[in-house]
Amino acid sequence: MKQEYKDYLKLNKNILFGYAASVVISAIAAQLLSEQENYLNTTFTLMVDYSVYLSVFGGLYYMDNRKKYKLKSGETDWHILKRDLIKLISSLGIGEIIYIIARWVLQYYLLTEVYEPYLASIIAQSISFVIFLIVVNLGVKLSGLYKHGT
Repeated sequence: MKQEYKDYLKLNKNILFGYAASVVISAIAAQLLSEQENYLNTTFTLMVDYSVYLSVFGGLYYMDNRKKYKLKSGETDWHILKRDLIKLISSLGIGEIIYIIARWVLQYYLLTEVYEPYLASIIAQSISFVIFLIVVNLGVKLSGLYKHGT
């Protein structure tokens, strides 16, 4: 398998594990905050979701890529690391903005439609996650993050 495809699989694996952890924790948070106003429940749940996701994703991404930027001398190749981080952050950043807006709006709507808070959180997060995954993968493809030799 080409290295480019392996890199895409590792990125998506990290995103999926981050999502899995955050969906469970944020559903619990939504239910614990069920006495709050809908907009507060939605906002606090999104904050929990985001912090759990970024922690898990960031840790896994680091573990998968820590050797990628090491030179034979043991030093870090700062030029390539900086270039790749800019591409990754721009791809993830666009996806995150879309995700945050979609998730907040969907969860708020579902709460106003009298869904249980945990269920509103899971549904909103799942729909938003699919949109996020599409946007991130398109962004990574367009930015050329995994084009080796560029």
